[in-house]
This record gives sequence, C-alpha cells and structure tokens, in this order.
Amino acid sequence: MIDFEPSEEQQLIVDAVRGFAQNEVRKAARDADEAWKLPAALLQAAHELGVTTAALPEAYGGGGSRSAVTGALVAEELAWGDLSLALGILSPGLIALPVADFGTEEQKRRLLPRFTGDVYAPGSLAILEPGLRSDVLKPATRARREGAGYLLEGEKCLVPWQDGLQEVLVVASEDGRPQAFLVPANASGLEATRERNLGLQAFPTAELRLGGVRVPAEARLGGEAGCDVRALVARGRVALAAAAVGVARASFELAREYAKERQTFGAPIATRQSIAFKVADMAIEIDGARLLGWEAAWRLDQGLDATREAALARHQSSRVSLEVADGAVQVFGGHGYTREYLPEMHLRNARGFALFEALALV
Repeated sequence: MIDFEPSEEQQLIVDAVRGFAQNEVRKAARDADEAWKLPAALLQAAHELGVTTAALPEAYGGGGSRSAVTGALVAEELAWGDLSLALGILSPGLIALPVADFGTEEQKRRLLPRFTGDVYAPGSLAILEPGLRSDVLKPATRARREGAGYLLEGEKCLVPWQDGLQEVLVVASEDGRPQAFLVPANASGLEATRERNLGLQAFPTAELRLGGVRVPAEARLGGEAGCDVRALVARGRVALAAAAVGVARASFELAREYAKERQTFGAPIATRQSIAFKVADMAIEIDGARLLGWEAAWRLDQGLDATREAALARHQSSRVSLEVADGAVQVFGGHGYTREYLPEMHLRNARGFALFEALALV
C-alpha cells in the first residue's frame, strides 16, 4: 500500500529545505537570473545543509539515507524557490548518485569523497542530443572499444557545465545499448559551447561535441557490468516532475496572493469568477501532478520498474507547470509581463520542461 504521508524524518527534511528555499534561494533568484550566474556562496551553503550528501553511502562520507520519495520532496521545495538554483544545488547528484548505484568499488572510492567533502563540487550528465529524433535510450553518440579503452564521438546538448566541473557522465551507444562513461571535462577532443536559453539563465548549460574523445576502460560506469541507463532516465524524470510541481506551486501561490490584493471596482479580483476558477484549477492540477510523481518515486524505492510511471509524471507535471505559470502571468495582467515580478521568470523556466532530461536525479 502506498502511504503518501511523509515520515517524521522526511518532514524535518522538507521543513529545513523549505526554509532554505524561502530565506536563501528565492532571495537570490532574480539577481542570479539577471547575472546569468549561480551564486557560489549559495551552492556552498546548500552543500553544507547536506542536500545531496544525505543520499550518498555512509562508507564514503554521506548520510546513507537514499530515498527517491525524499529526493522528490527536496526537488520540489528547491524548485519552489527557483528552478535554476535548484538544479545547481542538485547537480552533484548527476554523477554521485549514478556512481553510488552502479559504480565499481574503485569508481566509488575515487569519486564519491569529492561530493561528500567540505566543498561543493558540481556534477554533470550528458544525455540529451540535438535534433528532432533524439532518443535518450538510443543515443546517436557512439562509444567504440579501441585498444585498452573507448573512443567517443557525437554531440550532446543542455549539458550542465558549471565552473569547477571535473568530469561529465556521457551516455553513449555501445554495440546498440546505452551505457555511461566518465569523461574528464578537459579531455582532448571534447569541445563545450555555452548555451543561451529562454529559461534557466542562471544555470549554465553547454552543447558538447565529442570528436574522438579517448577514455580508458575504467571510465565505463560499472566496469564490465555497465549501468542501467533506463533506471537513470526514470530517476531523472521523477526529479524533473517534482521540480515542475515546485515551479507550478510557486506560480500558483503568487497568483493567489496577488488576486487577493489586487482590487478593481472596489473588490479584490479574487472575487471575480473567472479569476477564482482559474486559481482553483491551478491547485487541483498541481495536487494531481504531485501524486503521479510520488507514485513513481515510491516504485523506485520499492525496487520496482517505474519507467511508465516516471514518464507519465514527467509529462503531466511539465504540462501543469507551463499552464499554471502562464495562468499566473494572466492573473497579474500587464504586471505579469514585466521583469519586476516573478511570474515571467517562472514561465520562461517552465517552458523548458517539455524537453529537459535528467538535469537532476532522485
């Protein structure tokens, strides 16, 4: 039986992250968006809070409390504060969590202490490819065994690319099956070009060109056993579904409060039926999308296949996030179109959920 009531420990985590999102993340969101840069002090503060390290194994300095449901709760709260900053805060998990799940003992010893140490360290996962026919489970990027290592060739887009990044986990097709490879950020033949997107302006992403990048055999995640890329995709979709709910919730709350305060003809616009119904529909859609994400996360925690549930949650949450963000702009009227208010930023960020893949993991 699925229990949707957070445990006492989960509620404590949610309360702590919500407070951090309200007091730190949201306050920094607009300036970060205008500056096209993540604030380093904020990322370090989130790291010290243990947002990512709590889910990593205790043997390597983590908290040992891995849970997809908890990860979804955290992702929602952070994205409620701001999506760009949330993805920056969660980025260490793009390498640390796959290594914890599938890495060889040597890969865990080498990499995990980097993400559980005293200093924030960014991570990156290159999974999405340019082009209309991009399929994350059938990548056009190729990995060919050559001598004692692999040769990687192809292109990736929307790849998180922060200052201080040391390695990127690249998903490529090896003999027709997707596998992941740990590639140094400064590898010969790897070219990264900063992207400028409609949303996520504070969160740096890049288009990667892998022109004959050579990596040793030890760079294959999981070694000879490899890794389950399908599981990575499902975990990424659950994280994105939760983040989309967070953005939608932030938009809804802004619209609700504005509707209560804004007056026309001597009464708050919240009393107008068209506005009241719109705001009510927002609340209903958000709750429904959240439940889909929780179901998918629960299945992951039970060790069950969540491919279908994660896809449904991501699709529904993406739609709801965009519709609610657009609705908030409408409720604000002309003010919603200006950069003095948050709805326009939420709308720009929500627009991207239709194409995002694995920008965060649970």
